[in-house]
Amino acid sequence: MNDKILLVLGALLVAPLGAHAQAPRLSFDQAVYMTCRDAQVMQPEERRQLAIFLAEHSARYRGVTLPQDERGGQLAMLVRGGCTLAPDAYLFTVIDRAILAEKDKLPKRQ
Repeated sequence: MNDKILLVLGALLVAPLGAHAQAPRLSFDQAVYMTCRDAQVMQPEERRQLAIFLAEHSARYRGVTLPQDERGGQLAMLVRGGCTLAPDAYLFTVIDRAILAEKDKLPKRQ
């Protein structure tokens, strides 16, 4: 995963950019029930790892890859808007809906 994707996904939760994210300490079964509000109170690095972890899972399920260009910024804006409008929404749902909305514009998984 390149740094541009990390920047985009990190920006969606107002987190600073790091080199590469590692898997969060939460299992998917735990992470999927985190709300946008829950994520906002996390430490920035954990927040970024959680967003990337969930976005990668959703992208795999949807048969796409996370974009490495301005499309990633569009995804981030959709997620940020979704979390702003519905802070009690599950973060995974917001991320998944953003990916689903942009699915036709995203590179297909090979």
